[in-house]
Amino acid sequence: MASTTTPLVSSDQRRQFQEEGWFLLPGVVSPAHLAVMREVCAEMIASYDAEMDAAGVTTQGLNIKGSRYFIANRHQGTRLPEFIYSDLMEQLCRATLGDNAYLFWEQFVVKGPEKGAKFSWHQDSAYVGTPHRPYITCWVTLDDVTEANGTVYLLPYSRHGTREVVPHRENPETNDLEGYFGDDPGDPVIAPAGSIACFSSTVLHRSGFNTTPHWRRVYLPQYSAEPLRRPDGKLAAFAEPFLVDGKRVR
Repeated sequence: MASTTTPLVSSDQRRQFQEEGWFLLPGVVSPAHLAVMREVCAEMIASYDAEMDAAGVTTQGLNIKGSRYFIANRHQGTRLPEFIYSDLMEQLCRATLGDNAYLFWEQFVVKGPEKGAKFSWHQDSAYVGTPHRPYITCWVTLDDVTEANGTVYLLPYSRHGTREVVPHRENPETNDLEGYFGDDPGDPVIAPAGSIACFSSTVLHRSGFNTTPHWRRVYLPQYSAEPLRRPDGKLAAFAEPFLVDGKRVR
């Protein structure tokens, strides 16, 4: 008997991903997985704050105490793999990458209340630094996201005019890479907690300031269809196998 289960990613969303580079899945993350990500996020912020306090500084790389945090690649030894390698993410990876999916990167991106900093227009692929097959970013909302609290804005392929990685330059004040200087504001992701905006690593995106009295927390696991390597052959980041030749291995 044929399955009557509604697929996580619809045919229209698959088409939008192919044509415009992104789509949104509102409210698909379970409360249990949301609780795990929020708990780990709080622990990580407390750890980074303690490190900055001990060093007598308020910035650490891209992190600005109480303002914005980029907490990357800390899933090992936590409960985050429960979500990273969940049935939900398996469906999403199959719909976008196909029969092969590897965890490439994961990080929390957090904006503090009333002062969460913005992030400039960029493509995620620009941070890899070497030619590669585009991968996917899964922008998972741990809080409701709005324009007021600094949600992400995505620039569809049809309006950007290219699917290729464009030249980026570094902003000396923030260390951000910037790759677009046009007038298009992009499409804002307005969604409740537990939603996933899935977009290609070649889609330009930015985010605004958090002007609300609440935190804006997002978790971003990223998956590639193959291990991504530097010119010297070393891995660019992780290459933890999730799907291999159509079979789930985690």
